[in-house]
Amino acid sequence: MNKLLLAVAAATASLASAPAFAIDPPAAAAPAVKLSTADSTIGDLLDNPAAKAVLTKHLPALVGNAQIEMARSMTLKQIQPMAGDLLSDEVLAKIDMDLAAIK
Repeated sequence: MNKLLLAVAAATASLASAPAFAIDPPAAAAPAVKLSTADSTIGDLLDNPAAKAVLTKHLPALVGNAQIEMARSMTLKQIQPMAGDLLSDEVLAKIDMDLAAIK
């Protein structure tokens, strides 16, 4: 038993004299994803409460349409040719301005 205690004491002593390891600094927070009508999918916009509020403000008929679920993987810019009367360049620019203001 004394040999075991001596071994533990020796191991503890060697650990105490070992150099301390530097602690890695905390990882920087990932930059916030920039939301836009050209780069963000409709699904991403609808899943983000602040972005969904922007869409509801500018496109209430689109947000309330059950068929929008079929376009979740597309961007508003991609569906613009199919809904040009609803998604004019002016409307998309206003949405982009409001999306840019989201923190």
